[in-house]
Amino acid sequence: MPIMLAGWVKGTRAALLGFVLCGGFALASATADAQNVTSFYRGKTISVVIAFPAGGGYDIYARLVSRYIAAHLGGNPTVVPRNMPGGGSRIGAGYVYNVAPKDGTVLGIASQSLALEQSLEPDTKFDMTRFTWIGNPILDNNAVVTWHTTGVQTIDDARTREVAVGATGADPSSHYPLVMNALLGTKFKIVFGYPGTNEMNLAMERGELGGRGSSSLLTWKITKPDWLRDHKINVVVQVGPKRAVELPDIPLLTDLASNADDEALLRLVSAPVAIGRPIFSTPDVPADRVTALRDAFDATMKDPAFLDEASKANLTIDPLSGAELEKIVAAIAATPRDQTARLAGILK
Repeated sequence: MPIMLAGWVKGTRAALLGFVLCGGFALASATADAQNVTSFYRGKTISVVIAFPAGGGYDIYARLVSRYIAAHLGGNPTVVPRNMPGGGSRIGAGYVYNVAPKDGTVLGIASQSLALEQSLEPDTKFDMTRFTWIGNPILDNNAVVTWHTTGVQTIDDARTREVAVGATGADPSSHYPLVMNALLGTKFKIVFGYPGTNEMNLAMERGELGGRGSSSLLTWKITKPDWLRDHKINVVVQVGPKRAVELPDIPLLTDLASNADDEALLRLVSAPVAIGRPIFSTPDVPADRVTALRDAFDATMKDPAFLDEASKANLTIDPLSGAELEKIVAAIAATPRDQTARLAGILK
């Protein structure tokens, strides 16, 4: 089933290890493709469209990859990241899909939830299955958090006290609390309209918000380690395939289901976590450039200088290949209509 993705990634990795390309013709063709790619990218600029404001987890990882990927791509092009936030990352994703040249000179990074959102809203202005998936540098759980002054530290607390949580749009920041309200009896009040991480964090400090509907655990470690250390935020629930090592006592969203139907729905809303911080290009990129971009991403993930900078910045690197991302997105997009219809009814 498309929603049973928790063990899928590991199995896919193992299957991919068995793939070997060999033969004289294939080698000659690969050499010619590499020469064509080098010629194409020489002197070019690759734009990396970051569909979020500066400073958050997506932005940090996109910029880190941008600093190293050109060194592993024939022609050594210039790579320039630029932020294009708005609409829960839909503005940036829509630009890459509908406007950007389809030649491999534009990359993007957008919300991991867009594949699920497309299943819920068939009239989305882009088709996630047609993006060219390059790779994802990190798999990390998401979390619903509350500010320390709210007095809400657990799910039981959230069932008895209303908490205003910030959201950027129709994405995990609103999906998680809405689903929790419907299935678990919590009393989250979703406040829309925040463009990104920094604005919501400031709103919590000012007392305008009592929490955030979603943020990755790693983002908190990177951007607000003092908040974790000083217990200024409480992780109420985590979302992912298994509990994070450092949070063994915080329940997964799927742990909280009271029946099989609710568990299936909670697995569905949790499934996009497997997509991580996805880097993609436009539809219809020529095949040789797709291969080159994916190979460059994979090589970047092993680059000692890249890994050293990530380590110094306390950034975890746990990558997925472009081929793996492509299959995960396709699986989510193929979720049976009865499941997406129920979820859509909750999120409307």
